[in-house]
Amino acid sequence: GYVVNGSAKAWVNFNGTGTIAIRDSLNVSSLTDNGTGVYGVILTNSFSAVNYATGLGCDNQAGVTSFASMATDDRAVGSITLVTTQFLSNIFFDPENVDCSFNGDLA
Repeated sequence: GYVVNGSAKAWVNFNGTGTIAIRDSLNVSSLTDNGTGVYGVILTNSFSAVNYATGLGCDNQAGVTSFASMATDDRAVGSITLVTTQFLSNIFFDPENVDCSFNGDLA
């Protein structure tokens, strides 16, 4: 069944290399490229508070095991900064595929 409180209120899949571009999304109006491995996600409709939940993932690049981490110090009700780093080395990189979902109460 469909559970409203359990459904993502926003999500995005985008290309994180070269000129970044949204492939598909819900409630995401735009992206900003803030340098290697650092992306801003701007929401169409804001959350009611900054304590919404997020999930983030990215594809491995050229055989390098990688993971994505969230920079929560730049979290706002209408935007968030995502940071992607290589596994164990903590070096920022631009993955070809970035996925993020947001869960919480919209304003």
